[in-house]
Amino acid sequence: MGRGMRAGKKPKTGGGSMQAQLKQVQAMQREMEEAQASLGEKEITTTAGGGAVEVTINGNKELVALKLDKDVIDPEDPEMLQDLIIAAVNEGMRQIDEMVEEQMGRITGGLNIPGL
Repeated sequence: MGRGMRAGKKPKTGGGSMQAQLKQVQAMQREMEEAQASLGEKEITTTAGGGAVEVTINGNKELVALKLDKDVIDPEDPEMLQDLIIAAVNEGMRQIDEMVEEQMGRITGGLNIPGL
């Protein structure tokens, strides 16, 4: 046993620092909730096929608008239109993910927190 320690007595662990850490985590949680709410209001617009397909996706990853150029609607080739829609939506989702990651990274200071 160390000097000044009695049997069964635990060393001091600096309880104040634990409280400070808890306050930091709570503040970070509030910031993250505010950021998520503001991200939900943001929108990303992407295109495919040289602008023939345009999609708008919000920060909640919801498709909120879809515009199709009438020239891209070919009843003989629906697969082309499907591919263009998929490409535009996937690009929008990728950009939303980037935006969320950047925003949350500012809050967490680069901590790797699962689920973000």
